[in-house]
Amino acid sequence: MRHFLNLIDVTPDEIRTLLREASRLKAAQQRGQGKPLLRGRVLGLVFEKPSLRTRVSFETAIAQLGGTGIFMAGHEVGIGARESVPDIARTISQYVDAVVLRTFQQATIETFAEYATCPVINGLSDYNHPCQALGDLLTMRELFGELAGRTIAFIGDGNNVARSLAVGAGKLGVRFILAAPQGYGFDPTFMEQYRNQVPGGVLQEFGNPHEAVREADVIYTDVWTSMGQEAERDTRLKRFADFQVNAGLLAEAPKHARVMHCLPAHRGEEITGDVLDSPRSVVFPQAGNRMHAQKALLVWLLGAPAKLPKTKPDVRKPVRKSRTR
Repeated sequence: MRHFLNLIDVTPDEIRTLLREASRLKAAQQRGQGKPLLRGRVLGLVFEKPSLRTRVSFETAIAQLGGTGIFMAGHEVGIGARESVPDIARTISQYVDAVVLRTFQQATIETFAEYATCPVINGLSDYNHPCQALGDLLTMRELFGELAGRTIAFIGDGNNVARSLAVGAGKLGVRFILAAPQGYGFDPTFMEQYRNQVPGGVLQEFGNPHEAVREADVIYTDVWTSMGQEAERDTRLKRFADFQVNAGLLAEAPKHARVMHCLPAHRGEEITGDVLDSPRSVVFPQAGNRMHAQKALLVWLLGAPAKLPKTKPDVRKPVRKSRTR
């Protein structure tokens, strides 16, 4: 049994395998040849945070694979309040084949996974968002084919999305540049983990977004104020004012560069509407790829249902009675 809590624990070959399988499943679905590879499987979704893409993409993914999704709002489950995290994990594991957990704290997911007896998937925490990164890498693979040697310029803070994408990119040979105001870059704990676990990765931090995009194949951005940071909103709007992805910034990037955003977008803040809706934006196909990447992930974690061996009909030969003389 495996969990999917972050990309640090996933090998480069495993990431490549997931991306190839996602492409295969996507193509099969588009041809109308999708197969119920997970028929009879049940996926539990426990979400403390609101969700659009994560919930719909996972529920659709398991449905297209022949399984069933059960959604449970965090306040109804009462994670850590009504019941302890270990008790909830051990209980839910009796009912479902895998759990997608979307929480405020990474520690909640790690504790849940420690006590669960079924695979646990990180659907987002304050520290990681590996499912988003997997869909992003699938999108880049569709755009450019071989990913090694490409460059992502992430314009924003060193948040959960940036951390996961930086790790996934580094494991596939993609250069990752974070352009952030001073004090909003990657935290020291993450940097140490990255150096230890992604030794061949190229990770850079720039204070100037214009310099960051000059060799970029992908210009990526995210909201400046994430859930849980609402009290910082006014300060962040001022600090990030020069880090907007707009037509001027896009003009400084190579002509082939494409724009990505994990959504939801705050139009007029981190990105302008004209760029988000431009021909160089792949934001909405990127959102669609979340589902295909997660289908590959579910198949990888759960596998196809075991096939029962074919049994021969029980045809018994008549018992011959012995003759007595």
